[in-house]
Amino acid sequence: MERFARLVMHHRRIVSAIWLTLFIGGMVSVSPLGDRWSLDFSLPGQPGDNAEQQLIDTYGVSTFDSYLAVVTVPQGETVEGNRAAVAGVISAGVAAVPDVQLRVVDYASTNDPGFVTDDGRTTYALIQAPVPVTFGPYIETQLDPALTEAARAAGFESGLTSYGLLSAGGDQESSSVLIETLIAAAGALLVLLFVYASFLALLPLLIAGVSILVTFMLVLGLTTFTDVSIIVMFLVALIGLGVAIDYSLILVSRWREERAHGRSNEEAVVVAMKTAGHAVMASGVTVAISLLALLILPVPALRSMGVAGMLIPLVSVAVVLTLLPALLSSVGPRIDYPRIRKEGAASRGWSAWARLIVRHRVIATATALMVLGLLIAPVFSLKIGPGSSLESLAQNGPRFDTLQTLTDGGVGAGIITPIEVLVPASDATAAAQAARSVDGVQLAVVGTTSGDSAVIDVFPSQPTLDSDTSTVVSDIRAAVESAVSDQVGITGLGPTIVDYFSAVYDNFPYVLAMIALITFVLLIRTFRSVLLPLKAVLVNLLSLAAVFGSVVFFWQLGHGSDVLFDVAPTGAINFWLPVVIFAFLFGLSMDYEVFILTRMREEYDRTGDTSMAVITGIGRTGRLVTSAALILFFSFSAIATSPGTDTKVLGTALGVGILIDATIVRALLVPALVSLFGRWNWWLPGWLARALFVEPSPLHPVRIVPPEALPNPGKLPVGVN
Repeated sequence: MERFARLVMHHRRIVSAIWLTLFIGGMVSVSPLGDRWSLDFSLPGQPGDNAEQQLIDTYGVSTFDSYLAVVTVPQGETVEGNRAAVAGVISAGVAAVPDVQLRVVDYASTNDPGFVTDDGRTTYALIQAPVPVTFGPYIETQLDPALTEAARAAGFESGLTSYGLLSAGGDQESSSVLIETLIAAAGALLVLLFVYASFLALLPLLIAGVSILVTFMLVLGLTTFTDVSIIVMFLVALIGLGVAIDYSLILVSRWREERAHGRSNEEAVVVAMKTAGHAVMASGVTVAISLLALLILPVPALRSMGVAGMLIPLVSVAVVLTLLPALLSSVGPRIDYPRIRKEGAASRGWSAWARLIVRHRVIATATALMVLGLLIAPVFSLKIGPGSSLESLAQNGPRFDTLQTLTDGGVGAGIITPIEVLVPASDATAAAQAARSVDGVQLAVVGTTSGDSAVIDVFPSQPTLDSDTSTVVSDIRAAVESAVSDQVGITGLGPTIVDYFSAVYDNFPYVLAMIALITFVLLIRTFRSVLLPLKAVLVNLLSLAAVFGSVVFFWQLGHGSDVLFDVAPTGAINFWLPVVIFAFLFGLSMDYEVFILTRMREEYDRTGDTSMAVITGIGRTGRLVTSAALILFFSFSAIATSPGTDTKVLGTALGVGILIDATIVRALLVPALVSLFGRWNWWLPGWLARALFVEPSPLHPVRIVPPEALPNPGKLPVGVN
């Protein structure tokens, strides 16, 4: 790292020119990237996805969003008495969507009275369209006005609803990623001004801007080979902002510290690179490794988040370890003005806090574990689903009123999550009868036939929105398979939940174990210890469990979501969120562990005393880690301002996770455990050190430290190293 730092400084103009060129390329890449995002959340190879592809290939439509067109005749009249006129209204609405093939299943096409409400005045039609190609309003912009006009002309009332329209919560406009990023950057700037109290606060923002735009340029190249989920846009902009600033914060702070100790500018850069730069490298690689979890899962959208997510820390590390030292060695001293805050001594407040923890390490450990236990408790109620319960969908507006008209008429709300069963045409009637006999099914009809294939449209009584209610899918499959002679395909929202459990969550424990093992080996090299990496991984998993417990308590159970976000309890967490939250938080929260423990390791190697290592390590990194956590929190809070409930859950989960990790875990539990384990923290046997190509760390005997050698004489027990 020392040789690399000197090489960068020697060629700083070339390094700066290269990053300037890449920065310009990133600016040019943003515009064309807007048309490259993908909405695909398919699960290739899973039964539900295979059935979905069969539905698309045979009928040209998808279950991505199934609309319900509702028509109500005047008081005193019935749908049966106005069959032709009602059918004409629905036909007029469908005809208003040009050049799009729609599949319509209604009372006119099936003659099934289940499509009519108990009072006989209202009927509904299932309308399915091809897979949408854009993000936002789809065919409803044409279908809804046409239905309204045709119904008004006939003297009827009409409405349009669906799960997708209800989960949108009304006519919310999508927020700009640029505006959200600027808001997060403003919050980060306030923190940086507090930390540096000089114009140096602008330098990490510059590094973040270069990192984000270069990452977007690489993502643009990635889109030429594979689909990239639109969620990546938020991840790159906002997580990239926080990560790049955090890494810059650590390196620049160490550079200022070394200059305050009297080193020349270039030597300060070299020492900062050897110490903080090494920690940044280890942290970036740890974050990238944690995102391997997304690459292994057989879900293209999650894989694209994993690939793009890996680019975020890797690009940030590259910029921080090249462009930042080049700038520090040239203009750093000139922009470090007026230097109101000094870095020559450790923070008094954090040093006092560390002394308190060392003195009461058992109580500190028990307190931290008790708080984490309370936060973890709700996680055992976690449910996986689309992420919106019926109560958390829109509770007012025309979409809600349309659904309310049906439920008031005796139609179960499960019609917003229809299940499509594909069977041979010769077995269609038997299949419909079998599905109709399943407990929890309110209606099953032969919807459409094409050649040798038929679609059975099954409407459950309750919406299949989580891992509990989707069990009706298995019952339908078993009933239909016993009634037909050939293979059965089942697709829809409920089958998608079942597929996600099979493809993702059944294998996720093995993925988690692999990621934990790789991280453990990497941290052995970083800390030159066996116990510290093991503790880091286990504590990280505890921290993640606390995050998921908080998400369940706040969002799924609704204790606070209605107050802060006006969102009712979701009832379940969207099936893609837990793995994405895990992948990002596992690495990002490990950043702080690396920053703190590498400084403690450095101090232990210098003094040979665990207590002094804990006190100096926390005293030097406490303020930085807290500031870095606040910066990431601002970034994640910006994600939570997006209109979609899923992005709100993602933003709040990441934000709360960082705060839990920076306070309860890294500021309390980690130093308490290090103090508790004493000299065993630093042990690395020779055989393992040779295998990992690092210097061994033998188990030194306890050294009795005289009180006058301690940072605060008389306050600490002696002989605790």
